[in-house]
Amino acid sequence: MSLDYDLITKTYAAIASATTRTPSVHAARLSLQLGFDLYLKLENLQHTNAFKARGALAKLLTLSEGQAAAGVIACSAGNHAQGVAYHANRLGIPAVIVMPEGTPFNKVKRTKDFGAEVVLHGQGFDESVQFTFDLAAERGLTFVHPFDDPVVAAGQGSVALEMLEQQPDLDCIVVPIGGGGLIAGMAVAAKAVKPQVQIIGAQAANFDAVKAQFDDADTHFGGATLAEGIAVKTPGKDNLAIIAQLVDRIETATEAEIEAAVFDLLSHEKLVAEGAAGAGLAVIRKLSDALAGKKVGLVVCGGNIDSRLLSTLILRGLVRDGRISRLTFEIDDRPGQLSEISRIIGEAGANVIEVIHQRMMQSVSLKQAELEIVIEARDAQHVAETLSQLRAAGFRVRADSEIA
Repeated sequence: MSLDYDLITKTYAAIASATTRTPSVHAARLSLQLGFDLYLKLENLQHTNAFKARGALAKLLTLSEGQAAAGVIACSAGNHAQGVAYHANRLGIPAVIVMPEGTPFNKVKRTKDFGAEVVLHGQGFDESVQFTFDLAAERGLTFVHPFDDPVVAAGQGSVALEMLEQQPDLDCIVVPIGGGGLIAGMAVAAKAVKPQVQIIGAQAANFDAVKAQFDDADTHFGGATLAEGIAVKTPGKDNLAIIAQLVDRIETATEAEIEAAVFDLLSHEKLVAEGAAGAGLAVIRKLSDALAGKKVGLVVCGGNIDSRLLSTLILRGLVRDGRISRLTFEIDDRPGQLSEISRIIGEAGANVIEVIHQRMMQSVSLKQAELEIVIEARDAQHVAETLSQLRAAGFRVRADSEIA
């Protein structure tokens, strides 16, 4: 069986009644920033909050009665796991999910909540997959691959069918890439419906296996990534062949760019997105000049980001935007200093949210004290204005942003 338009349309017909037709929405604020129209395909609203539920269901519907009775097994960092677990439970099929050690707790818990048996093994998908094959053979389970399967990729390709039905005038679609199943399925579907549409892939710079193959260049595997859902070192061979034929270009995003993009989706569009979707937006930002005047679609492929990680990301984003800033003072150790500083900050329109006042450390002289005040401001310019007023009053103060 090969991945083609006929398979995608048949697969879509099979899964349509049990999957969510997610909306494609105009990203008003981001479009203003970018200077062109950006449309977001909200697969974070799909069952299990990721597009993977489409391909998982597609594969499960092809099982024989014997295979369904024996059960299935999958290997996934989280989204494919939840998709398989959810639909397997709904269809009464036993499911075992092998997840890499270190998978975010929320993804492990949600997979278990859907009724699957979870086995933690390995440090990533590539280390876990052989163990999964062995366990499948031992228990007589059918392996449901997250991307290297034409039926799974056909299910993912249904995303493109919906996007072009909802926004037929799209000039370009940006798709995050891990193992290549999503972009392969979407490229086949999109090019069949609208041959002139441009397909751009987005990868994390730390896991750029597909871009390296596409550009005939060296790979870069640099450790952990916020986009763990696309942290794949060995993409599917059939997917690579389709990508080489149908995808127009592939770009990468750094960890800092991905983090900033996830924050922007939350801050500007009020959307919870995981790192893979952030990679897509980061690539769009990098290509903004080339995309000027076009209507661009982005697959917000999932929203399963760990809540603890998200809270830290939000705080870092506020610091990066200047909305939270730490000011460090060297003050004379006498009464009234803190009161005066607080008064000036308040009159400047900023808000004090944390104070650390210490005398015992030896970084300052005996008759002085070091004071750290964390303030909330409108933006970086507001912080600068506040600093200016404090210095005009005679205080020696610096902000972390000035040190950086």
